[in-house]
Amino acid sequence: MQHATVSSWAGESLLTAETLESIRDLNHRFLDLAGARPAGWSAADSGALAPALAAQVAQLSQEQRAAAASCPYALFDLRFQDGAYWRLRLQNADRWRVADGPATDADTGNFVRLALFYAWHVAGSATLAPQLLLGMNNETVAAFRRVTLSSLPGLVATEAVHLTARWSNCGAYWSALTGAAARADGAELRRVQLYGLQLAAAARLS
Repeated sequence: MQHATVSSWAGESLLTAETLESIRDLNHRFLDLAGARPAGWSAADSGALAPALAAQVAQLSQEQRAAAASCPYALFDLRFQDGAYWRLRLQNADRWRVADGPATDADTGNFVRLALFYAWHVAGSATLAPQLLLGMNNETVAAFRRVTLSSLPGLVATEAVHLTARWSNCGAYWSALTGAAARADGAELRRVQLYGLQLAAAARLS
């Protein structure tokens, strides 16, 4: 039953090749960012990759990271399931200044900027793409739809602290993903991708 639910949800989302290519590129950028920080993010760990997971990613080659990144959903998160947070945050987006946010390094800031632009673009879809790709709930989708593109750059400094690996509390998922990528095990990678879809579906149905 769960497999059927996941398959139906993935099919209904009508993800385009361009959308999937973009999310895979962002995933690869995220893994590179994580791999450059094998000790974990320096920010207070309110969501950054745990050091053990970051160390696993750091051991992967570029080719292996590309294989791990080739998932039909984001491997990163910016509290997208927290609709109440994003509703309040985006209501006041124009009131924030760069100085209001914590300091962040340039690489993390650049990634978060791209991720927010992508989230805004995907939220405009009438399909289930925002939920499947990014784990957004309906309130988060609605909040992103109400803001203009020009509002997003001001969010980067304040939201970078919330960057995390998606399902960062699920060590089994990340161990399976990095392990299959390291072994170049295509069949296992597909199973891990399905596992991720199941986790996404479970979060949406909860």
